[in-house]
Amino acid sequence: MTVKFHTCLQKTILNDLEKQYSPSKWSHRLNAEEVIKTHVRVGTEVTKEAQASKQNLLDVAYGEGLDEKLDIYFPSQISKELPFFLFIHGGYWQEGSKDYSAFMVPPLTAAGIAVALVAYVLAPKGNLDQMLSQIRRSVLFIQKQYPFNRGIYLCGHSAGAHLASMVLLTDWVEHEVIPNIKGSFLVSGIYDLEPILHTYVNDALQMTLEDARRKSPMFCQKEAQTSTSTCALILAVGQQDSPEFLQQSLDYFQVLRLHGYRASFIEISNVDHFDIIEKLNKNDYILTQIILKTIFQ
Repeated sequence: MTVKFHTCLQKTILNDLEKQYSPSKWSHRLNAEEVIKTHVRVGTEVTKEAQASKQNLLDVAYGEGLDEKLDIYFPSQISKELPFFLFIHGGYWQEGSKDYSAFMVPPLTAAGIAVALVAYVLAPKGNLDQMLSQIRRSVLFIQKQYPFNRGIYLCGHSAGAHLASMVLLTDWVEHEVIPNIKGSFLVSGIYDLEPILHTYVNDALQMTLEDARRKSPMFCQKEAQTSTSTCALILAVGQQDSPEFLQQSLDYFQVLRLHGYRASFIEISNVDHFDIIEKLNKNDYILTQIILKTIFQ
């Protein structure tokens, strides 16, 4: 009887974890399947419109790998001193694409900001170490190609927020140049990977407990250095994200503040895990306004 009870309890806990880390199941506007389809459709439409503009460079190689490409969208007035907004898409490190991620391009380029959308290797073809190396290379590429930039601002959504937060921990002194990172926008991210070891997400990643702890920004923080203490870090999460996603953002915000970072936290009402990023195509959306204010403050 006791063994059976513990087995049932364990299954209940694992089932709850599966639901907590299934963002599509928490939307109030669409069912799980439709919310993902809509996200891809809307993103594809916006991206095709942005690509139709002549003010872009598509599939630019930032490294030697087949997956190491980025798209750069420029404002109408191009100068050597543009701020750069570098976006890292989500998809649980195994899905997603820069080819349907240009939500923020219209309002940001209209304000005079260059937007770079980064592609990176996905699991199971690649692992988290490879992904992090690629994101670092993309940042260094932007810095080398545009050395007079007015600041590089990282933005990651979901798994992309995890990658962005890990990249912020890089010791850039070991590299050829130090990128001019001025801020980071971490949207509905995952900062403690240990819970997802027990979910479907890890089927493709094949992480061990050691991997998860070593690659969790929640537990890898160092005291803010001179180069990062003034870097603006904004953590955003949707009201209709799962309680676990909301708690991860809140916990990570508190860890960042504890280590001396200039971090802010915002819970955005009436958005889920997907339209929190989709709505960046609107100039009057609160997160768009926060991004613009942070870059031009």
